[in-house]
Amino acid sequence: MSAVGPWRLGWVPRPRTLRMRLAVLYGALFLVSGVALLAIPNAFVGSSSTVRASVPGSGADLTPLSPGLSRPSLADTQRGHDIDRYVTGSVVALVALVLLSVGLGWLLSGRLLRPLRTITATAGEMSAASLGRRLALRSSGDELTRLGRTLDDLFARLEASFQAQQHFVANASHELRTPLAAERTLLQVALADPDADATTLRAACEQALLLGAQQARLMEALFTLATGERGIQRREDFDLAEVAAGVLDRRSGEAAGLGIRVEADLGPAPVSGDRDLAEILLDNLVDNALRHNVPGGHLGVRTTTDAGRARLDVANSGAAVPAAEVDRLFEPFQRLGAPRTRTDDAAHGHGLGLAIVRAATTAHAATITATPRSTGGLDLRVDFPPRNPTAPPNRS
Repeated sequence: MSAVGPWRLGWVPRPRTLRMRLAVLYGALFLVSGVALLAIPNAFVGSSSTVRASVPGSGADLTPLSPGLSRPSLADTQRGHDIDRYVTGSVVALVALVLLSVGLGWLLSGRLLRPLRTITATAGEMSAASLGRRLALRSSGDELTRLGRTLDDLFARLEASFQAQQHFVANASHELRTPLAAERTLLQVALADPDADATTLRAACEQALLLGAQQARLMEALFTLATGERGIQRREDFDLAEVAAGVLDRRSGEAAGLGIRVEADLGPAPVSGDRDLAEILLDNLVDNALRHNVPGGHLGVRTTTDAGRARLDVANSGAAVPAAEVDRLFEPFQRLGAPRTRTDDAAHGHGLGLAIVRAATTAHAATITATPRSTGGLDLRVDFPPRNPTAPPNRS
């Protein structure tokens, strides 16, 4: 008869619930302990059961009697009956106590597993519409209470993540519907005009193309945001100063057209990460600094290394930014609402720039700090983690 499980030997059924398993375990342990307790004295009794009888004429000399050569004495017979009664009573008492231990184990395990049943029931009843529910177990300090607190924290994070996802989807759908509705209205008006000529239709088509380009930029920004939140797939060593120099060279004409003075102080800043994602981070920081600047303002970009950690500083002039609004600006589709320098904000400003920056920063395990300037604008600092010199870069 071979064992097929921790609780099943041959035909013996395995208890289905943890409560029943614990009750059976309590009874089994009590049975093993009781059998051992009975076997020890019985072993001693058996070892001293050599029958001795007095040999006639020998006085006090006692000689052991061989089995089958003489009848047992009355004392020996009585002692055998006493041992039989003792064993029988012990077995009956052991069986009763085992059954009692199983019953008490059932009650005690039910009491101990009550928080686990609460956790199971609450988790089973939770859904997307009821993520606000909490277990709120009484503070007893045991393992199940700590598990309940951990699950409450997990439910809170899930609720916050789900709410953020709902907010993001609602804003994204609004941003996507707006140009689609404008494009359809534009084309319907052009087609419904009986006096429309080639010039009018051409202008309507050009406007439709602009709205289509707006949708394409929005989709590209959403894809970039999703890429940043996915994390780094391949790592390589690069200098943040070189990336910053390329971004500033590409945006220098735009800055000059806006009348914004660019100041660059690019010292060596080695980083291990995704170079393309770092370039997206820098491009969005520079874009945000140009977009929210003022004519005749300035933009400063600085890269340094401090205690083995690369640091990027981007400072720009602009409108005053309330300190209470800074954190909100890093959420998707959030705008400050201040006047902007560019005339095509309706086509370019989706409120995703700083959200992309935060996603790219998180992917690099870096930290970003935004501080409003007293004269207007923002000071943004990104601190990258130190590179691991023992780990070879992955350039695959």
